[in-house]
Amino acid sequence: MSITIIGAGLAGLSAALTLAEQGFASNLVSAQASERAQSVMAEGGINACLNTMDEDDTVENHFEDTMRGGVYLADPNAVQGLCTHAPEIVRKFYALGVPFPTNENGIIQRNFGGQKKKRTAFVKSSTGKMLMTALIDEVRKYEAKGLVTRYPHHRLVSLAIHENKCSGAVIIDTYSRQRTVLSGGVILASGGMSGLFDGLTTGTTQNTAETAALCLEQGVALANLEFIQYHPTTIGISGKRLLISEAARGEGGRLFVRRNGTPWYFMEEKYPELKNLMPRDVVSAEMVTVTAMSDCEKQVYLDMTGIDKTVWKSRLSDLREQCIHYLDIDPVKQPIPVSPGIHYFMGGIWVDEQHRTSAKYLYAAGEGACQYHGANRLGGNSLLGAVYGGQTAARTVISEMNPSLRATDDDVAYTEVSPRFRAAVSAVLGKYLKILREETELREAIRVLQELQPQNDAEERLLRLAEATAKSALFRTESRGAHRRTDYPETDASWQQQTVVILRDNELCITRRKLPERRTS
Repeated sequence: MSITIIGAGLAGLSAALTLAEQGFASNLVSAQASERAQSVMAEGGINACLNTMDEDDTVENHFEDTMRGGVYLADPNAVQGLCTHAPEIVRKFYALGVPFPTNENGIIQRNFGGQKKKRTAFVKSSTGKMLMTALIDEVRKYEAKGLVTRYPHHRLVSLAIHENKCSGAVIIDTYSRQRTVLSGGVILASGGMSGLFDGLTTGTTQNTAETAALCLEQGVALANLEFIQYHPTTIGISGKRLLISEAARGEGGRLFVRRNGTPWYFMEEKYPELKNLMPRDVVSAEMVTVTAMSDCEKQVYLDMTGIDKTVWKSRLSDLREQCIHYLDIDPVKQPIPVSPGIHYFMGGIWVDEQHRTSAKYLYAAGEGACQYHGANRLGGNSLLGAVYGGQTAARTVISEMNPSLRATDDDVAYTEVSPRFRAAVSAVLGKYLKILREETELREAIRVLQELQPQNDAEERLLRLAEATAKSALFRTESRGAHRRTDYPETDASWQQQTVVILRDNELCITRRKLPERRTS
């Protein structure tokens, strides 16, 4: 019996490799080749306490920064595992040939937002691509041994869930339309919900959100959907947002807005300790605030002209090429215009510390799962979370292996969301689920969504997921991390709980769920 993995990005590959190293076979299902997964697009780096920069960093420091950045909404025991295993994960990638720059102490690390220590290992601003290349090569070795079976250009049709137990999945070849039933445990690693905000995210257009929508439809719990990270430095290009990596600010880039005609470096004035490297939710909210001031212009700029030329050459050359190619601006010579864009979804499929979902024998990892990041993700923790999450899910599957699981094709019709309907949903969410939110607009979002007319099952599922996202934002009556309510501007201690949504009797039910206490041993 093989374990089925839906998604072949960093989390999916990590799960497949972990299973194969223990002698367990997996089916690796993906709409596109791993080389085109969103993980390839990750730029800035991967966090781990390697303590190579003479700053007395510790795993506990990494833990505290992660919890603080997520405004204490993450499972502390899961975060402890993440931070504890981070050094061995990064060192393994180095051993696999990832070309992290080094010095006499080991792997060089740089500053990243929300962290007081240099903790982010990097390969220029192409870290995701380098990690993916290493994992793709490793997994191919096990493909040759028959322990990994690839199902490229396949999509998930349905999960075989009965009485809250998952016995497998039904997939379809998008070329031949042939359906295949795969029995056994299932790991979902299909990425974030960019498909809810089509054209408004830095993520790949192939992250359609349809897996999360299907899970909701089939009674699997989702959590923290209201926490949507707006990255402060993006640029609109055809069909999506271009990310200007946080590495630019980590190496000395500075944000400013012209105030009464003079550049005002507002982050440095307002946050003298971390300055331009405050967590992303803080920076994005400040950008909205200052551009709304009567004496400020409406455009924020990222000034990288003070970065040393050797740093540009050794660490940021690919970022410079992007700016020249897409903007026709050389950032070495002049500032570039930036604005916040949707970058990451902290919420997703609810999972526990071991990456179990609310359905037995169904697991989830990576951005598609709700784990590690709480109310706001720190830069450098996404790649780490995907790798560690994939590993953890795989180990849990092994420990709970049930050879008796048998799935059958339930004959559910495979339908797709039309571009027109996806655009309609995205227009509503993009208009009302902004960086700053309030009740009237959220209720209007729900009303407008409910007036949309889906034409098939896939569209109906996507619409329900969009409604669940808007209702989760309305439900949480506080401001915390990436969820900022102008009508509830304070962080409320009673809301230090997850927002969990599940479909019961065709109705969305939203409740709170307490976080576990941190174990002392």
